[in-house]
Amino acid sequence: MAGWTERMISVAGTNLFYTRGGSGPPLVLLHRDIGPEPTLAFYDRLAEHFDVIFPHHPGFNRSERPAWLRSVRDVAVMYQMLLVELRVNARALLGLGFGGWIAAEMASMAPRDVTHMALVAPMGIKPPEGFIYDQALVGYPDYIKAGLHDEAVYARQWGAEPAVELLEQWDINREMCFRIAWKPYMYSQTLPHLLENVRVPTILYWGDDDRIVPRSTASVWIEAMRHARLEILPSCGHLAEIERGDSLAEQVISFLQD
Repeated sequence: MAGWTERMISVAGTNLFYTRGGSGPPLVLLHRDIGPEPTLAFYDRLAEHFDVIFPHHPGFNRSERPAWLRSVRDVAVMYQMLLVELRVNARALLGLGFGGWIAAEMASMAPRDVTHMALVAPMGIKPPEGFIYDQALVGYPDYIKAGLHDEAVYARQWGAEPAVELLEQWDINREMCFRIAWKPYMYSQTLPHLLENVRVPTILYWGDDDRIVPRSTASVWIEAMRHARLEILPSCGHLAEIERGDSLAEQVISFLQD
């Protein structure tokens, strides 16, 4: 990630790691439940247009795990505190899957601080049809493969047999998900009601072959927010920034600059 800086900052007594790159309007990028990919062309493309702030969620990868953390909304509060420390006021939010849930919680807390919100197949709301894929039932490689339309992408991105260190990190991240999003699994019973006041332009992107979060969930998001719309990504699974990174980046940039 050439040109990106790495920082550690204390928030709520916890050391949070984040990277920051690019210039322009602030964009907070929130990663998936599998953890952040260390490098992606998708990130670099965004940084050509925005000041991208990319934290590692508490308990994930290079951020410290706070023993007291028990909910996704706690994470959202910590990120609000982070942005106060960084003196970032008006900002756009881009949440990927699990990160989309955190972004929505942040927007529900401080809607006036958000200019735009882009959510890529967000978790956080119970699907009216089907279920959010339960990663506790399979090995982590199989969970990630289920998030792809084309399983050949898995080997290209992580190798046919990922390094042991990566497999261990995926497992640590999964345990952290269970700690803060287990009962109920990967959704909030309150979030749909709290989104009513989020009136900023919002777009949802959903792969047409998403086997992790059913596309039926989009209808609940659209109903909950007054200015939300849906875009379907063809030949794409749940991990859109990996499978369709180029096209997704262009769509996000266009939306955020509108």
